[in-house]
Amino acid sequence: MPRPLIGITTYVEESTRYGVWDLPTSLVPSGYYELVQAAGGAAVLLPPDEPAAAEEVLSRVDGLIVAGGPDVDPVHYGAVRDPRTGAPATVRDHWELALIAAALDAGTPLLGICRGMQALNVALGGTLIQHIDGHVDTPGATSWHPVRPVPGTRYASLVPEEAQVPTYHHQAVDRLGRGLIVSAHAVDGTVEAIELPDRWVVGVQWHPERDKDTRVMASLIEAAARAPLPVPVA
Repeated sequence: MPRPLIGITTYVEESTRYGVWDLPTSLVPSGYYELVQAAGGAAVLLPPDEPAAAEEVLSRVDGLIVAGGPDVDPVHYGAVRDPRTGAPATVRDHWELALIAAALDAGTPLLGICRGMQALNVALGGTLIQHIDGHVDTPGATSWHPVRPVPGTRYASLVPEEAQVPTYHHQAVDRLGRGLIVSAHAVDGTVEAIELPDRWVVGVQWHPERDKDTRVMASLIEAAARAPLPVPVA
């Protein structure tokens, strides 16, 4: 039986140097697809496309991961830009918000990671805190801190204990989007995981691809294996 195919959204960089080349590049850190593979899935990268193509693309995969990356533009949640918010990633914002909407419509299992969790919240009408302190210790280096599961949630059923997680973010969920519930907090009260209780849709604020714990990813793969087979697009 083929492994469930998990689509992973990509970072988009205007200039990336590799070998003798310095070119615009769509990429993800290898930890993303390695964690999918370690959890029993197969991975495919989903570079930006026209938002209208999201439904077609989602029809070809069994599950979706919205990867980490730059801040979601506050225009998408009706806020004035804080000076500490990063530059807009317009193409990526429109593509990933369209993918999330298509996944929710189709019932495709979805995992949002860091930025991906924030984009999920925004796609469902929620808002973000544009800057918090204490979740990035050193620029370019992952920090670790504990997160506490909320009893009775899907996340708590997968990781019932307080767990140390790799983290790197300066924004956080503020008002929850429609239907979402909080499923983990940091010690300082920051929302660290969210989910829809009636389907496999989970967001985590940390970076599981920088860890060895496959429990959340394995659950995504299991849900993707149970999902209806993708319908080929003519």
